[in-house]
Parts: sequence; C-alpha cells; structure tokens
Amino acid sequence: MKRARAVVLGLLAAVLAGCTQVPLAQPAPETAEPTAGPEPTELVVGMEDLGAGFNPHLLAHSSPLTTGIATLVLPSVFRPDPDGRLQLDTTIATSAEVVSDEPFTVSYELNLEASWSTNTPIAAEDFVYLWEQMRAEPGVADAAGYRLITEVRSRAGGKAVDVVFDEPYPAWRTLFSDLLPAHLLKDAPGSWVGALTGGVPASGGPFRIASVDPGRGEVVLARNDTYWDTPTVLDTLVFRRLDDGAVAAGLAAGDVDVALPEADPAVRNALGTVTPPPRVQPAALPTVTQLGLRAGDGPLRDPRARRGLAALLDREGIRQAVAPEALRADAFGLAPSEPGYASTAPDGAPARPDPIAAEQLLGAAGWTRDAEGSWIADGQPVQLVIAAAEERPEDRRVGQLVAAQLAVAGIGTTVVERPAIDLYTAPSASGTAPTTSPEPTPTTPAPTTAVAAEEPVVAGPVDVLVGPRTVGGDRATELASDYGCALPTAVVRDPPLPPTGFCFPALQLVLESLATGDDPVDPERFATAESLLWSQLPALPLFQPVSLVVSSPAADASTGIGAGPLTEGPLSGAAEWRAPAE
Repeated sequence: MKRARAVVLGLLAAVLAGCTQVPLAQPAPETAEPTAGPEPTELVVGMEDLGAGFNPHLLAHSSPLTTGIATLVLPSVFRPDPDGRLQLDTTIATSAEVVSDEPFTVSYELNLEASWSTNTPIAAEDFVYLWEQMRAEPGVADAAGYRLITEVRSRAGGKAVDVVFDEPYPAWRTLFSDLLPAHLLKDAPGSWVGALTGGVPASGGPFRIASVDPGRGEVVLARNDTYWDTPTVLDTLVFRRLDDGAVAAGLAAGDVDVALPEADPAVRNALGTVTPPPRVQPAALPTVTQLGLRAGDGPLRDPRARRGLAALLDREGIRQAVAPEALRADAFGLAPSEPGYASTAPDGAPARPDPIAAEQLLGAAGWTRDAEGSWIADGQPVQLVIAAAEERPEDRRVGQLVAAQLAVAGIGTTVVERPAIDLYTAPSASGTAPTTSPEPTPTTPAPTTAVAAEEPVVAGPVDVLVGPRTVGGDRATELASDYGCALPTAVVRDPPLPPTGFCFPALQLVLESLATGDDPVDPERFATAESLLWSQLPALPLFQPVSLVVSSPAADASTGIGAGPLTEGPLSGAAEWRAPAE
C-alpha cells in the first residue's frame, strides 16, 4: 500500500506541474567576489646593445646579453661557483667522472627529469650535436677540447653518455656547457647560426626566451613553466636597449632596475645625476679585444712584418680613446682580471710604440719605402684591409684608430665593416692554407708609388681583424683554440682554418703538451708559449672590456647583483632575484 500511494502522489505532482507551467524555485547562485591574482613580477635590465645573435659558442654572437641569456636558458654540466671553480650542476647531470685512462673516457649520468621546454629529454643527442658543431664549424670559441674527442656514445635511452678522447684531457669539465636543443637544430639548414640569430628555440633552464624584438630593442625572458627544479621568483626579465641618458632617466623614474652599460666616463657622468644614487660596480667581460694579423699570406705573412706593424701602434692610446676603463692586456693566456695575471710582453716593441724598431723589422721582412715615405711590399704599395664587425661599435672605433696611426707611418689602409658572422666564420681571411714557415725569405720589391689611404679600393682579404677572443676558461684550451694549427684528424679531415691562417709547428707542440699534459698549469711551458706568441705575433692583444653593474637601491636589495663569475657575468643569479619593492 505504501508503495502504491507513493506512485500516485508522484503522478499527481507531475500533472499539477504540467498544468501550471510554473517553474520550481531555485536558490540564487552565490556570486563570488572577484579575487585579484598576484601582479606579475618583472625586472627591467638596461643594455647598451642586444648583440648579433644568441649562440654562445660563436665569436660573432659574443656579447654580455648572449652570455647572460645562455646562463639562464641553456643547460651546462658544470658551472662556476662564485670563486670561478667548476662544480657539477646536478639539475643536469647526477655524476660525471673519468672511467678509463686508455682510452681516456668520461662518463656522464644525466638527471632523468632534465628536459627541454618542448618536453624532449636533455640527452646524449645534445652532446653529440654540440661536439659535431664545435669540431667542424668555423668561428667557434674554445674548440680545442672538442677536437680531441673521437666518439660520443649514448646509453640508458640517451640518459647516460660516454665521451672518448684520443688523448688525456685534464680540462674535460669545461666541455658541454651551454648545450643546445639538438632535436630542433640538427636537421635544420643553417641552424647553427640562423636558428639562433633571433633567439633560442627551446629552454633547458629556469627561464625561456619569450620574445625578441630588434626594432623596439627588447628581449623578454619568461619563467620556464616546464623547468623541473626550483622555479624562478620573477615572472619576466626584460632586457631593453638604452643609451646612457635613457639608463639614467629610467633609473631615476623607476622604469629601469638594473643596467649593464660599457664602463666609460660618459655613463658615469649621466649616472651622477640620478637620485637616489644607484650602486655602481665594475664587471670585466670574458673577452679580450685583439688585432688578428693575417699570417697565411699577404704582406704580413712574415712575423717580422707583423712585429714591425705592431711597433708602429700606440696600444695604450687606442685603449684610452676607445675604452678608458678597460684593462690593458699584455699577455695571450690569462686576462688582466684573472688571478695570477702578469704581463708577458717583451721589453720594447710591440709592448710600446717604437718607430726605429718598426723600421728595422719591416725592412728585414722585405718592405721598402718610396720617395714619399710610403711603404712598399712585394712590389706594390702596402694597402692593408682592416676589418671590424658592424654590430660592434667599440671594434669599429679601434679599426679607425689603427688605420689613422698606420697612415701617419706611411702604410695605406682600407677599413671595412662587415657582419660579424661573415668575418669570424669565414674559412680563412686569406682563403689559403696556413703558413708553417717562421721566417719567410724577404723579397726586394721594385719601388712604386704608394696609394693614399683615403683613395677608394676594392677590399680584398682581411689583413687586420679587430675582434674578441674568449677568456676565463681553461688557459691551455684557449691558447690551443685561438693560436693552434688547424690539423686534420680521423674524425675531421678538413678542419676550418683560423681567420688569420696562422700555424707555427714549434708552438703547436707546446700548446698540445699544455692541453693534454699531466701538469695543466706548468709555468715553464706557459712561459715558452707566451714567448713564441710574442715572437710570431698572430694577434696583438689590446684590452679586456669592462662593463658597469648599475642597480637602483631597491633592485640592489632585491637581487644582490654583483659582477658574478667571469664566464657567466652579473646575470648568473637571476633565477633567484625578486622584483624590487615599490
């Protein structure tokens, strides 16, 4: 009976509802008060220049911004601690050790969680890609260690890597820094340069490149939400191209938090007007500006001609005019800011201008003067081509000053400005194989009329190349990379030639013994290398550039920014920075 009564009551309720067509009352939905999420946190960094690209392994892309972005975006097996000592980065590799001496083999166990922002694992293929590019591409920095590798083997589904060398290599910890995303680059035509000119297509670090706008002069980094370790505190880090006046105005208005301008009196004067005064710290850059001298052929093929040319130059005057706060460089190995640096330059020229020595050296190399005092070589008026990268204003100023000093001495010059990638990645400035003769037989050219420096000529191979060389890493590797011979190996049968075409067998033996020897800091062999380099002079060191680390009081407190390790710079700790307090 109870069940029947319930059914009847249910049918009656349905009929009544259908007749009245009045909807049943529903409780009003609760309207939640809108809750404002936290404001995105941002910090703005003023930069003097955005550079030519973002491949940290290319000299053509060398810039403070490229160095800083690589530190924050690209994975490295080892990173320098605040004192510059390399420490294993366990977010990338859980172990890295030498497992065999014959052949010399290093084994890496990679962090299983480490992956690119595309969710592709950071794996052995990234090691292979970097090794292949560094051993065979021109214009790379510190390639000597990679050229000693004979094999890179993958294990454990790519999460373990064995690297085999043909000789022991004490500086193996310097390798495989700033790994690049092989899965995106390895099959893309021109990817080594082209795909990294406008950014980095994937991140393996705490930040990622969100946008690059050359027109506005702005690069934006955003938090990499796929990062497997501690996330960044900031949401975005904005790099903005600003001149000295704009930096000062931005700091005063609170629109700029940190700035990294070139150190010079002009920017210091501009900053002197800012209230409250910002904190200003010097930070040496991991490069030395030098003059590469074409040794493969041409009028500077004789080392006496190169030394004679150097004896005509006032290097200190050039430094004072171009970068007065830069550090004078008088050595080929250590940079002036590095511990243990000391001048290795010989007494007299080319350490300082010496016109008498220059006259003697150029004459011994077969140069002569015409009736007007202009220099002749190989029967032709000397017309040296001096080149500087169009994206590097400081290098361009150096080139103009060098040309002016040589013109006064009777040497004709043509200054050309070309894209850095064309200058530094050319197979050879001379287009010929490097010379191996220390003292070519001088010739006696017939006198002719010199061509004035200002007369237009078609620029040929570059004789003097203004540009950077990297410093701050392993000294033996850097010397072997910058001044060693481009010798074929079983793996690379046609290695790229250095831009100057330089090769000196006696020096090569010393450099090889330093890079692969039992004592990587052997002072006697380093002294021998320095002496040979000053004698052969494949390049003339000028100065180590210095930037300023400028921070508002609020940004200084929220970031603790400083110069940072030489090879990583002031941005090395940016993953932990906080936005300045209002």
